[in-house]
Amino acid sequence: MTIQPIIPRMAGARGFAAMDRKKQQEIARRGGLAAQALGTAHRFSPEEARNAGRKGGEAVSGNRLHMASIGRRGGVARHALRKAQRLEVEPNRDAAAEPLDAAQAVPEADERALASP
Repeated sequence: MTIQPIIPRMAGARGFAAMDRKKQQEIARRGGLAAQALGTAHRFSPEEARNAGRKGGEAVSGNRLHMASIGRRGGVARHALRKAQRLEVEPNRDAAAEPLDAAQAVPEADERALASP
């Protein structure tokens, strides 16, 4: 899944920037295939990828406000997911949690115990 930017195309855009997204992707795809065919395309080794990920993680985690925001959004999303799962399993959970009347709250055995001195 790719995240598409929400930035509208600029009215004065020319050339590649003015093309629709599908055409841009097709041109980029052809360029990637050509680079692979020529042997000039770069592929990350596992070591290079590991180092790049570590550097990116260090850069992002340095911003405490950003990290707190990420954590908060994750917590809210997880809570919503668990709540939805609970409702699927126990659809009448809210009805069962309603408070009982005073007459229903005391079992008969307790009523007899209260009545005798």
